[in-house]
Amino acid sequence: MMLVPTSAPALSVAIHPDSEVASVAVASTIAELIRTRQQEGRPAVLGLATGSSPTRVYEELVRLHREDGLSFQNVVSFNLDEYYPMAPDSLQSYVRFMREYLFDHVDIRPENVHIPDGTLAPEQVGEFCRNYEARIADAGGIDLQLLGIGRTGHIGFNEPGSGPKSRTRLITLDHITRTDAASDFYGEENVPRRALTMGVGTILEARRIVLLAWGEGKAAVIKRMVEGEPSDSVPATYLQQHPRVDVVLDEAAGAELTAQKTPWLAGAPCAWADEALVRKAVTWLARSLEKPILKLTDGDYNENGLSELLAESGPAYNINIRVFNQLQHTITGWPGGKPDADDTYRPERAAPFPKRVLIFSPHPDDDVISMGGTLLRLVDQGHDVHVAYQTSGNIAVFDDETLRFAEFVADYDAAFRLDEQPAETLYQRVADFLKNKAPGQVDSPEVQQIKGLIRRGEAKAACRYAGIPDDNAHFMDLPFYETGRVRKKPIGEEDIRLTMELLNQIKPHQIYAAGDLSDPHGTHRVCLAAIFEAVRRLRDSDTGWLNDCWVWLYRGAWQEWDVDQIEMAVPLSPEELTRKRRAIFKHQSQKDRPLFPGADQREFWQRSEARNRTTAKIYDQLGLPEYEGIEAFVRWEF
Repeated sequence: MMLVPTSAPALSVAIHPDSEVASVAVASTIAELIRTRQQEGRPAVLGLATGSSPTRVYEELVRLHREDGLSFQNVVSFNLDEYYPMAPDSLQSYVRFMREYLFDHVDIRPENVHIPDGTLAPEQVGEFCRNYEARIADAGGIDLQLLGIGRTGHIGFNEPGSGPKSRTRLITLDHITRTDAASDFYGEENVPRRALTMGVGTILEARRIVLLAWGEGKAAVIKRMVEGEPSDSVPATYLQQHPRVDVVLDEAAGAELTAQKTPWLAGAPCAWADEALVRKAVTWLARSLEKPILKLTDGDYNENGLSELLAESGPAYNINIRVFNQLQHTITGWPGGKPDADDTYRPERAAPFPKRVLIFSPHPDDDVISMGGTLLRLVDQGHDVHVAYQTSGNIAVFDDETLRFAEFVADYDAAFRLDEQPAETLYQRVADFLKNKAPGQVDSPEVQQIKGLIRRGEAKAACRYAGIPDDNAHFMDLPFYETGRVRKKPIGEEDIRLTMELLNQIKPHQIYAAGDLSDPHGTHRVCLAAIFEAVRRLRDSDTGWLNDCWVWLYRGAWQEWDVDQIEMAVPLSPEELTRKRRAIFKHQSQKDRPLFPGADQREFWQRSEARNRTTAKIYDQLGLPEYEGIEAFVRWEF
């Protein structure tokens, strides 16, 4: 864990290696509070949050209850918010969320649980909100308030415009908040427009506040919250006025903080013996001044907070040459290694050649979206390329696509009479289900299977287009994903076992995996965790082939590696970018308008090409060769 100094003394910022470690630490803090209050004979009053950020905290609390005897008999809980209107048994209900993740698995007293009521008649809302505040006061106030943070800077559902004295109330949700919630509701049109929420003032009355944030997608708003002036345009900034706030982050969420991104500007001593830090500083300086690296001067370093680096390693010419060469050595047109070549300064080793390559794709299109150009090069250059589709991706298919395919099967069966039991029966069942399906309702097993087959067929078509044999396409259907809902189960032993079996079957020399933790639905995060754990276990079992295996991490449609992080940059010509686009187009169910687009409304191929071109432009601006596009990778040193 790293403690980060901030411009707001009240905020204590702790950056952990990952969300798993951070969540366990927060759960330990909550457990300590509960036990202390038990010894004092007092209730522990907790303010609880929902969303993806606290789920692992709740899972750890459940484990402590089951394995360490942590009792919740003395816990009184108040949840931050609830959509309005919202039935408590709805899939998106926070009542259901809290039961599934915590309350049904511990011994908390039902009468001690308080969650805003989404079923109230409009004329009852005002009185309910006043009573909610009174109940908190009657309980003695909140001891510890758990928070997440939205992209608008909202805490609870306190959208921009919410002042520091606001109380529990009914609020209209911001468009960005509704867009971010669209995946949970299977479309923005199904997201409620209003919500009940504790006010900023209510939250600030808690004796201690712990705010959680994970992933690159939260980095920008975390910077604004920690380093910006308090303002109702970013309600989370009012936390700076509280005497005891712990901001708990993973490294990705803290990446934009000055102390992390540009520590030389934060006044903190810098370890300039660290080549990665030097590279980060020089690329930042060149991009800030819009100058190629080799044109940076001593004055540029001195005038922009890097005089210490210049004093230790200068003159500028020497530093520039060193960093320029490092970046130049990341570029390779041979991602699998160039045979019979000196690989001293190449990112990948020359031997063995050809290599067995295993590309893990969390969803059935992440491979071509994220590294389609590299995939095509690996195939063209003669490597034995396998693709492992970790999940079915079935929830990301529109209902009308399902009906179209079911109808096709029925018509095909009627035309060719392939079976004594006509497919028309299946079609009618599917049609009846979809006709009566409520927004957000979990699909029937038959519908889930059809949607999975649609995604599988598209993946096979993309593989064939790329020249990958059918036998080299592996459909893992990891169990954690198969809930039929946006919320998935946590990683399980079966997920890890299936991953280990595939790795042992192929024994790859190269593994490519999605390191894109900004995926708003969490699937990439769980898929990567399964790979990491499988590799660790195989390593501990002395599996020989792992000694000659390298793991490369790519990022997907949501984010790209910063240029100073890139360890392998694969350039793409205009023709290769076009071929990559055609491979993406094979995923027709995701074309035009994907079901879960996230905050970016562009199609996935458009995001991908823009990202590739932007990376190439940055290399060009730094004074390196100019390419149409670049796909970027970071090596995981396991």
